[in-house]
Amino acid sequence: MAYWIAEDVEVVQIRERDLSVRDLAELTRQVLALRHGHATKVLVNDRADVALACGADGVHLRDRSVDPEKFRRPDFLVSVSCHNVNDAEKLAGASFIVLAPIFQPLSKAAQGPALGVSAIREFTRRSAVPVLALGGITDQNARTCIDAGAVGIAGITYFSR
Repeated sequence: MAYWIAEDVEVVQIRERDLSVRDLAELTRQVLALRHGHATKVLVNDRADVALACGADGVHLRDRSVDPEKFRRPDFLVSVSCHNVNDAEKLAGASFIVLAPIFQPLSKAAQGPALGVSAIREFTRRSAVPVLALGGITDQNARTCIDAGAVGIAGITYFSR
């Protein structure tokens, strides 16, 4: 993560579901300390309490978790996973949406069919909430996602290299 912060990636997400609250808070503080002089935003997966207590920049909520409006605060980002373009209207309170999987995931087994680039177009037609594309993103298809309306890309494999 330090490498991507040094490279000024816009947002990193701490996604450690198996850590205790105490260990997650400690990890969050360590990651936040890496930012000295960098503008990278740090989000905590699913734990708004930890994000707020540690001074993180926001929280990332799982698909169908809680209403993103519940955590909206000035200068606090709320991202939400979305796997169905029909949920676009329900996610209006989010700062941005992570729409997935656009292509077959590279880091894990797919839990459903890939949505395809057309899902980005459809989602952005239905909602003004910015969309990040996730799932099977490569150097070869990232531009296609942007051209379809995504404001950026997210990735596990893409950013693990």
